[in-house]
Amino acid sequence: MIAIVDYGVGNLNSVQNALKSINVPSIISSNANEITKCRSIIVPGVGAFPDAMKNMRETGIDKVVIAAAKKGKPILGICLGMQLFFEESDEIEKCEGLGLLKGNITKLEGPIKIPHMGWNSLSFENNTPLLKGIPENKYVYFVHSYYAVNCEEGIINAYSMYEKKIPAIVSKGNIFGMQFHPEKSGDFGMKLLKNFVEVV
Repeated sequence: MIAIVDYGVGNLNSVQNALKSINVPSIISSNANEITKCRSIIVPGVGAFPDAMKNMRETGIDKVVIAAAKKGKPILGICLGMQLFFEESDEIEKCEGLGLLKGNITKLEGPIKIPHMGWNSLSFENNTPLLKGIPENKYVYFVHSYYAVNCEEGIINAYSMYEKKIPAIVSKGNIFGMQFHPEKSGDFGMKLLKNFVEVV
């Protein structure tokens, strides 16, 4: 069973429907005991980083996710969920994240349309089980205005170019993140979720 964490800012149903389509049982929960009993955790998210962290801290979900990470449970962050894994964001105000990955989140800037919205291709960098059996240059669906920078060496598995290098898939041990939405990325996105389930 996979726990989809409900902390008030998530695309919960679309993630659960995607898992259902590949026959993977899941629950949507904000209950610490329920989440702890599951074999893995998915942290979805849409919205602003400070609001998300505030909700996590008020509900105690931050401690649940950090404890699960330390125990070696596979954890996947999607979009904002991935960003929360990093140390800090400057979205709206300086705000500490979960600190599961080294790096920080900053605003996309330059002569580009913001948010970065729509389909973009992936280039591979460091190997990860998530990319098993997947060819390079496949397209996935992004919606975001902030991105990860100053990432620790070796954690970027795939990136997209949008005037600059956008970390798209990151991982370290049992921690995985996707800046894009696999649940909105067609067959390729489903394959990525299947690969995460194989890790679980």
